[in-house]
Amino acid sequence: METFTVKTSKREEVLDITSQVEKIVSKTKQGICLVYIPHATAALTINENYDQKVCDDLLDYLRKQIPKGKWKHDIHDGNGDSHIKAGIIGPSVTIPIEKGKLALGTYQGIMLCEFDGPRIRKIYVQIK
Repeated sequence: METFTVKTSKREEVLDITSQVEKIVSKTKQGICLVYIPHATAALTINENYDQKVCDDLLDYLRKQIPKGKWKHDIHDGNGDSHIKAGIIGPSVTIPIEKGKLALGTYQGIMLCEFDGPRIRKIYVQIK
């Protein structure tokens, strides 16, 4: 298993981490790549990485559906919405490896979804 970190710069943002994962995957010819984030207020998804507006639209949708400041957990640290968003998106993605490359579609990328930043987020990559 290998790890790397990503420093986020906003409370909510979506960052493409595909290139960091590809560096790790390039050492393997075939298999399965599991990418996991061990944080309760961040998530991972696979989505379009060609047009940043797709990521902006995802955040806009989640903000409308899960607004900040109305959740029971907010009494602790004001980030109840962040936990819900991360729970819905999920902490991991799994991608086949073919000929030393991630088997992603033309416009697909691995996206880190930050919901309670800015922070330094740790990413685990396991190849089997």
